[in-house]
Amino acid sequence: MKKVYITLIVAVLLGTTYSVSAQQDPQFTQYMYNTQIINPAYAGSREAISIGGLYRTQWVGLDGAPDTGTLTVHSPIGMGNVGLGVSIVREEIGIIEETYANIDFSYTIQTSDVGKLAFGIKAGVNLFNLNFTELTVANPGDIFDNDIDNKIKPQIGAGAYYYTDKFYAGLSVPNFIESSYFDTADIENFQGSGDIISKERLHYFFITGYVFDLSDDVKFKPALLTKLVTGSPLQADVSANFMFYDKFTLGAAYRWSAALSAMVAFQVTDELMLGFAYDRETTDLTKFNDGSFEFYLRYEIFKQKERILSPRFF
Repeated sequence: MKKVYITLIVAVLLGTTYSVSAQQDPQFTQYMYNTQIINPAYAGSREAISIGGLYRTQWVGLDGAPDTGTLTVHSPIGMGNVGLGVSIVREEIGIIEETYANIDFSYTIQTSDVGKLAFGIKAGVNLFNLNFTELTVANPGDIFDNDIDNKIKPQIGAGAYYYTDKFYAGLSVPNFIESSYFDTADIENFQGSGDIISKERLHYFFITGYVFDLSDDVKFKPALLTKLVTGSPLQADVSANFMFYDKFTLGAAYRWSAALSAMVAFQVTDELMLGFAYDRETTDLTKFNDGSFEFYLRYEIFKQKERILSPRFF
């Protein structure tokens, strides 16, 4: 599941004693286009003013399922070694609303004729709302009378990103601060003797990918994302995309023990790209929903005409 908040809400509604400790960040099928969200070192790497937007609606047909939107803007500045950007994530799941807003900064070193290594930091805030009063409960009172409104927590993360025209690899931790949103002290009158704790955990991301030229008109683009979170099993996404004539991309992905995905993308113009993905669960949850849909748009403003003639594929 995308957030352990679902487990938390079920536990509260059932009046059980529960310990919740590993809150997980959103994860996207089109992660290869949305890299800035998890790795600030990506900022400025596309050598253009790059504006990206993604919308994901998860587990369609399941009441209270997650809806997530992201917005990223980034560009190289100065002599081109420095990248600067903004990344925003807005997520709703049941009675929970979260907004992450960060400024991303990167510094890039030319390591060879073809390779660059960037280091990045991100800093910002998380705005958290938990609306217990929207629930219908048999025995109201205590925790159900106290919403969490606009609780603000700081965020700071870092990452490294190496890339050439054909290859990339990145390692990042989007947030080093393990903030608690509420704990036993907040709900001391809640029935049961255990703890209910919603807490940020460190997320370690590793991403990599390569572009193989199968012919003059066809490219093969495998990619991998792995995520490690304290208290959760290792997660891995493996994808394989084929690009035709540098315009049309068709591919598939597998999220380990979770979902199968289909992806399609179209480079409408040199500046505009559109992407779409569909996920189908491989767990028992597939019986209760119609899958997950993801839409992506990227628009870029190039500073150098020659940049268009030598496109980047990630």
